[in-house]
Amino acid sequence: MIVVAGEALIDLVPQGTGALAGLQPALGGGPYNTAVALGRLGSPTAFCSRTSYDAFGEALLDGLRGAGVDVSGVQRGPEPTTLAVATIDAGGSAAYSFYVEGTADRLFTAPARLPAATRAVSFGTCSLVLEPGASAYEELMRTAAAQGVFTALDPNIRPGLIPDADAYRARFKSWLPSVSLLKLSEEDARWLGGTPHEWLAAGPSAVVITRGGDGLTAFTRDGAEYSVPGEKVDVVDTIGAGDTVNAALLHGLSARDALSPQALSGLGADGWTRLLRFAARAAAITCSRAGAEPPYASELGDL
Repeated sequence: MIVVAGEALIDLVPQGTGALAGLQPALGGGPYNTAVALGRLGSPTAFCSRTSYDAFGEALLDGLRGAGVDVSGVQRGPEPTTLAVATIDAGGSAAYSFYVEGTADRLFTAPARLPAATRAVSFGTCSLVLEPGASAYEELMRTAAAQGVFTALDPNIRPGLIPDADAYRARFKSWLPSVSLLKLSEEDARWLGGTPHEWLAAGPSAVVITRGGDGLTAFTRDGAEYSVPGEKVDVVDTIGAGDTVNAALLHGLSARDALSPQALSGLGADGWTRLLRFAARAAAITCSRAGAEPPYASELGDL
């Protein structure tokens, strides 16, 4: 089982031109999208988070259940659901403003234990920024890594939520010894100010950088570098594309029984190229649809 830990929220997505053009609520949050994508791909998946009892919270849980995701470990609370208002530019890229004060997901507490069948835990996005929940997710990450569980991290930087950039960058570096696979976008990499080789030296066995329509590149601790081009598609928007990459990488590694640092090192050129192409195909399908609508396994073909 792959456990995805982090926030679930509601994206308010414009349906036309203008800042307030028909804002439509959509289920979202980077970890939430990753969990849904994993479920649709057929990986046994559980979600580890805290959601509201409000109507948005109920809809979020229904979306997870519909994708076959185990929600038995999700904490609940009376506080409202976090909202993210999306702005879509001419190229389909999304930017967000967030409404997070006093919301349910911020009060997450680390569980006493992970499900017995856990093979990997995925972390990222707002959940590692907003306290007090951020410290609880960080605790879970360190505990899982210490127990030998494969850990994946996608920082998915939202600068507007980070009050002290330097403090966050230092905190990010402190996580790396507890990370098996680091995935981030080119934009994240520039904001963080490091290089794949610096990050690899600090802990991860592999770093995957997404380059939008230009594809993906994986860097491994043995000095290898593997790249694939992006899949050509008519982009509606990019919401959920990076989260789909997370899910596709974890699903592909699980299918290869490669959810360990040692197995990552043994994938080789063919294994990494096939895995990255699979992730690129999955992300392209998500980009061809409005909102975070990741593909099902039947839409992707062979790994």
